[in-house]
Amino acid sequence: MTSVVVFDYGFGNVRSMVRALANLGLDVTLTSDHRQAIEADGLVVPGVGAFGACVTSLREVGGDRVVLDRLRAGRPVLGVCVGEQIMFDHGNEHGEPADGLGLIRGDVNLLDADVVPHMGWDTVEAPDDSVLLHGLGDERFYFVHSYAAMDAQPADLSAEQIDFGGAEQRVTWCTYGRSRFVAAYERGPLFATQFHPEKSAEAGAQLLRNWVATF
Repeated sequence: MTSVVVFDYGFGNVRSMVRALANLGLDVTLTSDHRQAIEADGLVVPGVGAFGACVTSLREVGGDRVVLDRLRAGRPVLGVCVGEQIMFDHGNEHGEPADGLGLIRGDVNLLDADVVPHMGWDTVEAPDDSVLLHGLGDERFYFVHSYAAMDAQPADLSAEQIDFGGAEQRVTWCTYGRSRFVAAYERGPLFATQFHPEKSAEAGAQLLRNWVATF
């Protein structure tokens, strides 16, 4: 049976994610155990709350090393919500800058909109060759966030001995207020979504199926 670990580091709506993955017939474990997290077919890094607090807690339990080790081995990682944001270089939340994992070039900043947070269902603009959004271009996904990355560029990860084999990045966008932000990111085994697939009904379930099909 295909195995997925939802990494438990104290941040994230883990019950919903575990249930959504289990409903797909996967062997799902909620744990911070490094060996299990590295050896599983897929790893989900959830995240709810402030950027700085999330990335600090992830590092405190060695989750950053788990993510890097998996990517070195070409094993899929999916960051969700703040779990996506911490894959970027920096976050600027509540005037407290914090360094992310630096796996994607870009910064996470406050949305420019009359009403924040961005909460509810919204459409996205996916590239034609998106793996995560294959067959889902017209669907709506569930968002709850006040911050997002407004740009994404592929990071040079050679210093971390990560080689994506020339894989191009694929970026899915969403527009809210005056901000056009990264709604999903794909590059090699690295996947991330700003929206919550586990709360996005059948569209979210299909996105998770698309991700699992990359294992």
